[in-house]
Amino acid sequence: MARVLTPRAEDFPRWYQDLIAKAKLADNGPVRGTMVIRPAGYAIWERMQAEMDARIKAAGAENAYFPLFIPESYLKREAEHVEGFSPELAVVTHGGGKQLAEPVVVRPTSETVIGEFMAKWIDSYRDLPLLLNQWANVVRWELRPRIFLRTSEFLWQEGHTAHATRDDARAYARRILHEAYEDLMVNVLGIPVVVGLKTARERFAGATATYTCEGMMGDGKALQMGTSHELGQNFAKAFDISYSSAEGGREHAWTTSWGTSTRMLGGLIMCHGDDNGLRVPPKLAPVQAYVMVVKDGEGTGGPAEAARKLCDALRDAGVRVGLDDRTDTAFGRRAVDAELRGYPVRVEVGPRDLAAGNAVVVRRTDGSKAPTPVADVVDAVLAALDADQRALHDQALEFRRSRTVEVSTLAEAIEASATGWAMVPWSAVGVKGEGEANAQGVTVRCLLRADGSVPDTEDEPDLVAILARAY
Repeated sequence: MARVLTPRAEDFPRWYQDLIAKAKLADNGPVRGTMVIRPAGYAIWERMQAEMDARIKAAGAENAYFPLFIPESYLKREAEHVEGFSPELAVVTHGGGKQLAEPVVVRPTSETVIGEFMAKWIDSYRDLPLLLNQWANVVRWELRPRIFLRTSEFLWQEGHTAHATRDDARAYARRILHEAYEDLMVNVLGIPVVVGLKTARERFAGATATYTCEGMMGDGKALQMGTSHELGQNFAKAFDISYSSAEGGREHAWTTSWGTSTRMLGGLIMCHGDDNGLRVPPKLAPVQAYVMVVKDGEGTGGPAEAARKLCDALRDAGVRVGLDDRTDTAFGRRAVDAELRGYPVRVEVGPRDLAAGNAVVVRRTDGSKAPTPVADVVDAVLAALDADQRALHDQALEFRRSRTVEVSTLAEAIEASATGWAMVPWSAVGVKGEGEANAQGVTVRCLLRADGSVPDTEDEPDLVAILARAY
């Protein structure tokens, strides 16, 4: 395999940029901080969307769509919210050749505009819970953009719900956290995330609690993969989201919001990628088996025909299949491209192997190549897809364990964060220590109970903090 990418161990950020370019996943847009997602990258995002959308709907939420432009006055109604987003806002002051009577903000997130309509649509306790989700783009003006990780415009889903009680809101925020986010990330993306509570310093602007899914990347840094927020009654009071209770009184609702984005694509690359390119978990892969004609033979019944028959058989078995019969392009170049794209399994069909009744099954996860009787290829592919889904998760989990250390002091935690994650008693860090860590580029990624479960507040006793450098 010719060297195409900068080795990860040599320069991880350069490797990341190389991979995105060489695998044709995305490109920089014409405005600084924007990105163009190319078909290969968008196909993976579509699979993430479909899997996430199914989980969100299973939790009872319905999809809707709200405007891209939000009156500036809406954001100002919730003081903490506008303060948290002010540095990132893109504001439109002119339209149609005239100055606008009121500036409008390009959607950074939709709590405010959705809150306005929740107030309009909710009247009685019978209207609750109201469970909404939208798939959209948002704009947050980034000073240090990086494709998929931090861009001025990105794609995401954002859920917004209103409930009659705090307990119901909390239960729903956690349901999404575990049943939609954690389940997708662990069982489809193969990324073993740690699920915990954000500190007050790190939580979403205007929230009363933020829950997070944190993944370890291939350089030992953390990536926030998705968050779910309890908003208390802050937005309900700001936008008068209220309802008539069964007892006849007027009560404010309790709201939540939650989101995941194209940042998950960056996490996929950095968690599973290697020096040859992407490694896409089979359950996620748009193309699970890539059938390649090495070289065609003479007449009928040659490799090209055999490859097409294999594609049909694999498709009938429920496998997402791609066919590469471009024999006018050197096979080595095509094989490098397939490695870069991270297709889980390649089935190589050439005259020599076919004469012996075989095709070669190549597994992207471990690079193994196995001559396989053509009649057994479908079973071999199905077995490889199942095994390699587990293998990618298990490799990532073992890497995280090897780069996570338990320490007892803040100083030790900051030192350990140079190469991975540190687990330290929250009581040894505290609000003051968190500020000291931040000054050195280290953040508290989340808080956990001693048994690994998610706490309700950061004031619970005996909590464990995970400290790391992060994207």
